[in-house]
Amino acid sequence: MGSNLKNALIAFLTPLPSILFYTSFLNNHPFLSPISSWCNHHPLLLANALFFFNIDVLFWLISLIQSSNWMIDVYWTVIPVMLLHYFQTHPASQFDLWRSRVAVALTWVWAVRLTHNYFRREKWQWGAREDWRFTDMAQQYGKNWWWISFFAVYLIQQVFLIGVCLPLYIIHTVNKPCNIWDIVAIFVCLSGIIIAYFSDTQLHTFVTKNEKLKEEGKPMVANLDEGLWYYSRHPNYFGEQLWWWGLGIFGWNLGFTWAFVGALVNSLCLAYVTILVERKMLKMEYRVEAYKMYQKRTSVWVPWFKWSLNQVPKEKTG
Repeated sequence: MGSNLKNALIAFLTPLPSILFYTSFLNNHPFLSPISSWCNHHPLLLANALFFFNIDVLFWLISLIQSSNWMIDVYWTVIPVMLLHYFQTHPASQFDLWRSRVAVALTWVWAVRLTHNYFRREKWQWGAREDWRFTDMAQQYGKNWWWISFFAVYLIQQVFLIGVCLPLYIIHTVNKPCNIWDIVAIFVCLSGIIIAYFSDTQLHTFVTKNEKLKEEGKPMVANLDEGLWYYSRHPNYFGEQLWWWGLGIFGWNLGFTWAFVGALVNSLCLAYVTILVERKMLKMEYRVEAYKMYQKRTSVWVPWFKWSLNQVPKEKTG
């Protein structure tokens, strides 16, 4: 069995423990009777428990066997959908049907877009490589990485993913009629999905052309400065943040002021990732000068017009 097929099989089998447990709970299986009352009354705690044992522990053990943390990237696009349907079908749920259907549709569109972008970037391979940040951390921590990775890769993902998905939980715990703020939330979410899609597509086209130039022995283009990337250095990050903040509006509208906590934490994390990405760009000799000028003239996240050269502060000499 080839590694691609083997990894695909692993990816499809690993969520089965949670799925089987939850379906057994919904069907009132006798062996779950001692804890069925707890599962009924604590949907959010149950979601965290399933995440901990199925994602944190099982995914981590698989990563130790394979010496790669590739699978968490694939499931970043899948877990929100699984959580959404879990919150929707839990016996304790109550919700406005229209708002729930909109949340389902939006989340599936977001997930399909992000999943497509992931596999397009990875040339349709399962587990060919892990995120470069995990590889850097593995080199940094050396022999201790095997246990540090449990916290730095998996446990932290539980905080992020459960956090950003809290609005999906709120949507399915409050039965309140829709209002104008739901329309605002839909607009923000859709805007984020559209901006992220076009940003990632433009980036993919740029990278593909550069790979072809490299194969032909021709000079590569130093920097992507077209389309949405003309107005922002990271429009894909901006689009992704709009999506999560749009979900937060749904939760806030239902009376939960803390619904933005997950989006805020995720934005702070992406701010740090932005710094890491730009440091990486500046380590590539062929693009250093072009990227430095790009940094000076172009907005970091929010798409905006270029600053003119006269507005760029000159570096001191001597």
